[in-house]
Amino acid sequence: MPTPTGPEAYRAWRASPLGHVTDACEAAALRPLIGDVAGRAVLDIGCGDGTLAAELARAGARVTGLDPDAAMLRVAAARDIALVQGRIEALPFATARFDLVTAVTVLCFVHDEATAWREMARVLRPGGALVIGELGRWNLWALRRRIRGWMGSRLWRSAVFHSAAQLRDAATAAGLVVEEVRGAVFHPPSATAARLTAGIDAALGRHTTFGAAFIALRARKPAASTPG
Repeated sequence: MPTPTGPEAYRAWRASPLGHVTDACEAAALRPLIGDVAGRAVLDIGCGDGTLAAELARAGARVTGLDPDAAMLRVAAARDIALVQGRIEALPFATARFDLVTAVTVLCFVHDEATAWREMARVLRPGGALVIGELGRWNLWALRRRIRGWMGSRLWRSAVFHSAAQLRDAATAAGLVVEEVRGAVFHPPSATAARLTAGIDAALGRHTTFGAAFIALRARKPAASTPG
């Protein structure tokens, strides 16, 4: 979970001992919710340098990555995915275009979350799934980030951290049906603690989100009703 300031920050984060373990914990929470993507049209919102989008493409999905940051898109362009510059609050896609929409650590930096949720639901086909990953509200990572915001970080001062209940409510308000929620990253921001707890992180996250620094949610857009 690096501070999203550019491609170099992401590379440095993944190369660090803490980043390596933390990213693996997040991926372990997301993958079961994403499921089989072979042959499906997928939109990865906030694709960044294209890591997740490229993984989905290798699994057989037809992936479009979207990000507002031109520098990120230049890095992602080296991967075998279609790319579009744009924002989650005004997705530049037709209604009901995608079978799956993913958005990882995006909503925490969005001012108009209600519009973002409606847009994600809009571009999903009936029966399609939304999988999001967000920064949890009640944990040591969030506390550290709040302190950094109080000390002057513009990014973390404006960030919003979510509880599982808040994410459930937002998905429901957008007309989606929540199917599953998982927690991940129960370790504090310490490489030593991350290594010691990595083995139980996924099992713990299947049962609770309490203390999780990362919360993953899967919701489905209801299928169109059949005329009687």
